[in-house]
Amino acid sequence: MGADIEGVIEVRGAGGRWEMAASLFDFGYARESDAWECLFGYPGGLGTLRALFDRRGVPEDSCEEVPKECDELNHGHAYATWAEVAAADWDAPLGDGPDGNRVGVWRPGPDGGLVLDGVVRTPLEVLDEAEEIFGEDLMPHEWPAGGEVPLDGAVYRPVVLTARLYAPPDGSWAPVWASMRELAAVHGDENVRVVVWFG
Repeated sequence: MGADIEGVIEVRGAGGRWEMAASLFDFGYARESDAWECLFGYPGGLGTLRALFDRRGVPEDSCEEVPKECDELNHGHAYATWAEVAAADWDAPLGDGPDGNRVGVWRPGPDGGLVLDGVVRTPLEVLDEAEEIFGEDLMPHEWPAGGEVPLDGAVYRPVVLTARLYAPPDGSWAPVWASMRELAAVHGDENVRVVVWFG
């Protein structure tokens, strides 16, 4: 069972009152659990320790469209101003080291060098090959420094999870960031924020 994301983009007017400028429904979001976990800390399948804008609760001065109480239907509130989004480090580790269950898949790129093709749960055949290479049964985060597993034309390496991997700024949330950027150009970076909650 999943959770739908809900939220609004708010603008703070000259009188200091926050008002809704757009609903996240306008952007067509439904369930993107990996992205939500990386951005706002709502638990998903990644097991991240630190989200970019971790569950901070509901802003007390948020607009009337934001439910103020946490209950069975509305929970996991978080928010971020455009100033925070614009300054976010999308490559900051979301955990304390390489992920224990996932590996990066590197394949030859156009210039012949290896490029990251994706992040996957470690296939059993990769773990079997790793045992052959390293001489013991190890999960990716236990591989020796610089350890990698070449298999079937790809190279598998331990990966440190970041927001860029699952919620890149130019990815599915780009329309939200673009809308906030445009509003901030008019109202100021600290006067535009996104508030989210889950239900």
